[in-house]
Amino acid sequence: MLTRLSMQLLLVTGYINKKVTFMAHITYFFATISPFTYLAGTRMEAVAEKHSASVEYRPMDLMAVFGRTGGVPPKDRHISRIEMRAQELQRKAKKLKMPINFKPIFFPVNMAPSSYAVISASRYGDGDLGALVHGFTRAVWAEERDISQQDVIADCLKSAGFDPSLADKDMIGSAEQYAKNTEDAITSGVFGSPFYITDTDQRLWGEDRIEDLDLILSGTL
Repeated sequence: MLTRLSMQLLLVTGYINKKVTFMAHITYFFATISPFTYLAGTRMEAVAEKHSASVEYRPMDLMAVFGRTGGVPPKDRHISRIEMRAQELQRKAKKLKMPINFKPIFFPVNMAPSSYAVISASRYGDGDLGALVHGFTRAVWAEERDISQQDVIADCLKSAGFDPSLADKDMIGSAEQYAKNTEDAITSGVFGSPFYITDTDQRLWGEDRIEDLDLILSGTL
């Protein structure tokens, strides 16, 4: 039998007549040169805000992930896959009403410097990380800009509300985290970008799975 004291303790700890809620969490693995990450825009962030979910931004070396998970870089794929990818990008961009250059001047490009900037911004800045990631991908796929260059990186940081000098802050630490992100991506089952993992280990690949992410966080899927 519960005593009055034990009842009070249970009430305080939330076991009786009190709904205990836990904040949902999304681990977001992505590459700053991915066209599908560009087409995701900031829709994932809108879903996270809707469900009061926290988001951990984990830029990764997508080419290394491809090589270690059975994938092939776009330029080395069979022509049938290359043509299908081009059609998919065109259809998706049209549906989303987003501008896109299917053969950007600066692709592929070294994604490490922009990835380091995202890591530094997440650690030391207070701007909009979703806007920063979208800014980098938009620079590649819609603005013909080289995101490996310091002036472009600084401009993307500033546009997203960050101090442009973050691009040069703790470069060693950012490089180490970037390598760790890549390893963690592989061990977590990631093989493409964008890739979302919920705190219940639901894994979703592609910008066309954001609707499913919404349903999962709603508890209906």
